[in-house]
Amino acid sequence: MANDGPVEHGYPHLETVRAAITALYKRLSYDTIQTFAISVAPADVAFCDTDDLYLGTQRVARELVRHYRLPDARMVVSFRDMSHAANVELAAGPEYFVELNDRFRTHRRDIGAALAHEVMHVYLHRLDLSFPGTRDNEILTDTATTYLGAGWLLLDAYREDAASSQKLGYLTPEEFGYVLAKRALVFGEDPSVWFTSPQAYTAYVKGMARARQDEQQPPLTAAGWAGRRRYARDRRHAPEPQPGVPYTFSPDGGGRLRVSFPCPTCHQRIRVPVRGRVRARCALCRTVLECDT
Repeated sequence: MANDGPVEHGYPHLETVRAAITALYKRLSYDTIQTFAISVAPADVAFCDTDDLYLGTQRVARELVRHYRLPDARMVVSFRDMSHAANVELAAGPEYFVELNDRFRTHRRDIGAALAHEVMHVYLHRLDLSFPGTRDNEILTDTATTYLGAGWLLLDAYREDAASSQKLGYLTPEEFGYVLAKRALVFGEDPSVWFTSPQAYTAYVKGMARARQDEQQPPLTAAGWAGRRRYARDRRHAPEPQPGVPYTFSPDGGGRLRVSFPCPTCHQRIRVPVRGRVRARCALCRTVLECDT
């Protein structure tokens, strides 16, 4: 939790974020991810200063348990002085003990954001899905929280001005915006209408621009002129490796050239023949891609 401290910006964790999206599709399947098409509604996790602290916190926790489809999980929430925003004890269940930073006693509007991340820890624990190392595992948790419909709360908890700052989670604001944009492009959802933080909206706009770039990389037909020209040059020199591009060329068993590139939706690599116009379908997320190889 960045509390009146410096907030990191940009995309330093982008490759791990993309690996996390791929891992979600592999572990959950396309059909399961489609069941998360509707995000957590603002009204369902709203928390005002007149609400009882503990009853309101339990209500929000139950709503997130319901959203993640963990009906046999019960969150027991308490508050204590700590450096992190929150912590959860990943036991066998069905009860899980969640501790929230004492700061949330007076910053109640962000309790939903903190709980969204901690309840996702429980969800991933039950799935037995994790990344090695604390840093990468927390990035996986932030990415899963966002892609499965509750992470807009984490981005909306980001506020920064000349005198103070606050950010929850391990992703940068722009990375949260990127994952939200990837989700929005899949489900046709516009989370920007829920933001109360103007800085969150700015980060989402930047993240959407970065997500759009994934759809404009060769050999996709939506690639721009410069990308297509670079691709044509690299194709002439194939299969020599070409640094700095997302695609790679390699011969198949018959000596014919193939190109592999990441799916712009789930980032699973797709391999297709080099023979001009090709329509490819990602086996993992079922996205149909128009290519010019």
